[in-house]
Amino acid sequence: KYTTFSIFYYWVNSRGQNTSIYSRSENVAVPSGKENRTATISYDYRVTPLHDTSSTGTYYCTVKWNSIQKMGKGVFVLARGTGYVETSSGWGTLITFTVLLAALSMTATALLLWKRK
Repeated sequence: KYTTFSIFYYWVNSRGQNTSIYSRSENVAVPSGKENRTATISYDYRVTPLHDTSSTGTYYCTVKWNSIQKMGKGVFVLARGTGYVETSSGWGTLITFTVLLAALSMTATALLLWKRK
């Protein structure tokens, strides 16, 4: 009964629209002596490179047996137009410079107070 099933891959965009990506039907033979046991079979599907930012959405896998349907939790994919852009090191330099100035200022103040005594 459960040896024939269909696998569907699809994605849901930001407007809630479903788009089918890929589907396939399977008919798995059950080896003798393995009947009435739970079995797990992995099926991988690689999403081709995303073309543009409109590919952003949640990607799902659904498996359907006769009257039973099981859906995966989904994977959210954010497609950015420029790809990954390394953040600038300007903030790091600014913070380092500010900490250095603060340390020098405290040292100078301590020396002036010590010299006054």
